[in-house]
Amino acid sequence: MAELLPTLHDPSVLRQYDRAQLKQLSDEVRACVLDNVSRTGGHLSSNLGTVELTVALHHVFNTPHDRLVWDVGHQTYPHKILTGRRERMPTLRQQGGISGFPQRAESEYDTFGTAHSSTSISAALGMAMAAKQKGEDRHAVAIIGDGALTAGMAFEALNNAGVSDCKLLVILNDNDMSISPPVGALNRYLAQLMSGNFYAAAKNVGKSVLRAAPPLFELAKRFEQHAKGMVVPATLFEQFGFNYVGPIDGHDIDSLVPTLENLKQLDGPQFLHVVTKKGQGYKLAEADPVAYHGPGKFDPQVGLVKSTTVAKQTFTQVFGQWLCDMAAQDGRLVGITPAMREGSGMVEFEKKFPARYYDVGIAEQHAVTFAAGLACEGLKPVVAIYSTFLQRAYDQLIHDVAIQNLPVVFALDRAGLVGADGATHAGAYDIPFLRCIPNMSIACPADERECRQLLTSAYEQNHPVAVRYPRGAGAGTLPNLTLDALPLGRGEIRREGRRIAILAFGSLLYPALKAAESLDATVLNMRWAKPLDVELLLQVAATHDAFVTLEEGAIMGGAGSAVLEALQAAKLQKPVLQLGLPDVFIEHGDPAKLLAGIGLDAAGIEQSIADRFGRA
Repeated sequence: MAELLPTLHDPSVLRQYDRAQLKQLSDEVRACVLDNVSRTGGHLSSNLGTVELTVALHHVFNTPHDRLVWDVGHQTYPHKILTGRRERMPTLRQQGGISGFPQRAESEYDTFGTAHSSTSISAALGMAMAAKQKGEDRHAVAIIGDGALTAGMAFEALNNAGVSDCKLLVILNDNDMSISPPVGALNRYLAQLMSGNFYAAAKNVGKSVLRAAPPLFELAKRFEQHAKGMVVPATLFEQFGFNYVGPIDGHDIDSLVPTLENLKQLDGPQFLHVVTKKGQGYKLAEADPVAYHGPGKFDPQVGLVKSTTVAKQTFTQVFGQWLCDMAAQDGRLVGITPAMREGSGMVEFEKKFPARYYDVGIAEQHAVTFAAGLACEGLKPVVAIYSTFLQRAYDQLIHDVAIQNLPVVFALDRAGLVGADGATHAGAYDIPFLRCIPNMSIACPADERECRQLLTSAYEQNHPVAVRYPRGAGAGTLPNLTLDALPLGRGEIRREGRRIAILAFGSLLYPALKAAESLDATVLNMRWAKPLDVELLLQVAATHDAFVTLEEGAIMGGAGSAVLEALQAAKLQKPVLQLGLPDVFIEHGDPAKLLAGIGLDAAGIEQSIADRFGRA
């Protein structure tokens, strides 16, 4: 049988395919995903799990006229393959290549940019209501995973959508459970029947006819609810105003296509529950979907192989070890993660201290206020959260933690550029958005050893403190396995020079030291963006002509701005060159190359200083 995928350049072609061809196409798309992700790295399990669903959606709906909104978007590789980007898949997540997430600038089929969770229903509802207001006949479909549905924003959108008369379909992609017995031929038939016009018309006619006789109407209503409860799982979605259908097998084209076709004919908000399996079709990923969630390059015939090379310890691993050690010493410590146990390095902590480990789901706002409640009762919460995800809980950070001056430690992983995940996951803004909050302190460790020490410093405080550290490994300085702390708000001079002083905040200390050699510049390891070591700053100001501030964070409002404010307060006029992340969104690519591209490697730092202040 001839391959279909090489001749498919947009989804209009697959709308002519029969069921057998759709199944063949699904197999080819799955093979394409596996082949490309094994070469580039990227999200694998989630994409293998959405192949048939993606094929069915593009077959039934007239995309891009009908809008597909993918929640998070880390399951959209099949969507990209089917929408004209198959030949660009080898560039996936590479600098200058296609993104691992939907991007409006990349394709008209990417109707909404996503990468953080739980935004799809709100966006799709907005699109559906806009179509209604403009008199356009189009559908909006939100595809959301069961994990993303734990966030409050998703339920806010459901609550709003349930009273909105528009062409909105919400698809719950439930991939956290095996396909249970009800998901079979009988359930397929019932789901199709209940999604069809006959059922909807009968239900509505029955209600309109019997409404004149209230006792009969109530009896019919109760019968309908009980009858429906026997053939589909009990659900709260009908209470939101949706017509609930499912669950159906999300890997069965013969289930998906007719059910979607029926739902497309119905008015009002519809809710379809599909059950899929992460890693579907690749046995190794099916057996361990977590390991294959975001693998690097690998041989599909062999699978993931544990590296025999002794890798440097990552900042995340340093945090995980510190958390276990501090918990062993202090019974008040509790660890909190918003569904990022592996990513934040908390696997060992959960094993050792299960009663003190809290995974609150994808619910960053709740995580922060939950920590505040624990702190009110004398516990010492440590919230392990990516820098970019803390943005989602900003009000809670201010209102629930900082105003009450509660001792919550925020371990901010992925501070600075993150590489292949791009702008949506870059921790570029935490220094500016934290620095302006009263009672908050911000530590910026330069290496692995300081990371452990500054985590202890943060834990010892009686107010909120954030410790920001980058993804991956740093300079490779092995931490001392003690729980010694560094003093709050104190930096150090790491290199004595003359004329120019480089003030480094965080891991860019090491390229700063290299750049300083040819310039004979002084280098300060500032360690804290707040409180700033003003005493050290003024001491160095007395003997130097100019300052250079250096941070892997947004320049605007960042640590460099804190230095300018301190100099102004001291009535000192010194030229200051601020180096950091520019006022643009930096896209995906190799982190070292990205930093070099914006002049934040040793050579770029040296050149920027020489251009501004000369080399003499």
